[in-house]
Amino acid sequence: MDTKQGVLDILNDLTGEDLSDQMDENIFENGLMDSMASIQMLLSLQEKFDIDVPVSEFNRAEWDTPNKIVAKVESLENE
Repeated sequence: MDTKQGVLDILNDLTGEDLSDQMDENIFENGLMDSMASIQMLLSLQEKFDIDVPVSEFNRAEWDTPNKIVAKVESLENE
């Protein structure tokens, strides 16, 4: 599975937006995601990619753009 497309599918479901042309946009500052959506995103990512992302270790600054989310998922997949 293509990690980038999988992440975009989850973000599109959560935000109702196609973010494929907004890969460096801050999804929290522009109001597309809030803390509740963050938890939903983490759960969806964990399920889809079989990775472990403890909510207690979630740092919004590391997950605030689609590109950063893709990079984090890829790094966790390789652990």
